[in-house]
Amino acid sequence: MTGIPNGRPATTGAATADPARPGPTAVGGPATIGVLIVDDQQLVRAGVRMLCESAPDLTVTGEAADGAHAVELALRLRPDVVLMDLHMPGTDGITATRELHRLLPATRVVVLTTFDDDDRLYPALAAGACGFLAKDVEPAAVLDAVRRAAVGESPYSPEVLRRVVARAATDWTGEDGRRQPVARFTGREHEVLRHIAGGLSNIEIAERMHLGVTTVKTHVSNLMAKTGSPNRVRLAVLAIRQGLAG
Repeated sequence: MTGIPNGRPATTGAATADPARPGPTAVGGPATIGVLIVDDQQLVRAGVRMLCESAPDLTVTGEAADGAHAVELALRLRPDVVLMDLHMPGTDGITATRELHRLLPATRVVVLTTFDDDDRLYPALAAGACGFLAKDVEPAAVLDAVRRAAVGESPYSPEVLRRVVARAATDWTGEDGRRQPVARFTGREHEVLRHIAGGLSNIEIAERMHLGVTTVKTHVSNLMAKTGSPNRVRLAVLAIRQGLAG
């Protein structure tokens, strides 16, 4: 996983967990964000663990090498965020994401993806993933994605978003975004939608539009309500279909 440092290996076995940590905890301060790492490569898990443990507001509650064990651990440990690989033996990441979304809807799943995952990206989104992160991103981007997911945002690498949108724009079998009339959006909502399609976070949109972050969040919520979109990626697909991106 380029960009993520390799640290000490995880405990021998398909998965590790700390049973003493049933989820996010507060240790003399604000609650930390509990993270479950799911990847069949031990070296990747070790690197992501080392990275997350370097941040004082993150704690790794467990690791799993396959989707079935990931679901089992998540039910016991109740992590805030799951970093999910898609290619794994046995139960794959899409199936595990679907189960987690059904059983633990408050737990946020961020998919770790490579460039051979394009056929799996939109199915992972449909299964309940809240964001996508390329495995070769900078370490800081991983920490940022976990934090954003934990507060309800949909983090994604811009290049991954383009891949998801490109596939979803042609394969989407849900409600056709083109049925949503452009006239329903205000001028500000048009601009926010265009920035969402460009992969910008709420903070970045606020800076670009010289608005408060709270105001941007309100615009995003209004857009989701008006279009029936459950997440930012669906909004990005809508922008592509209505020619509002770019």
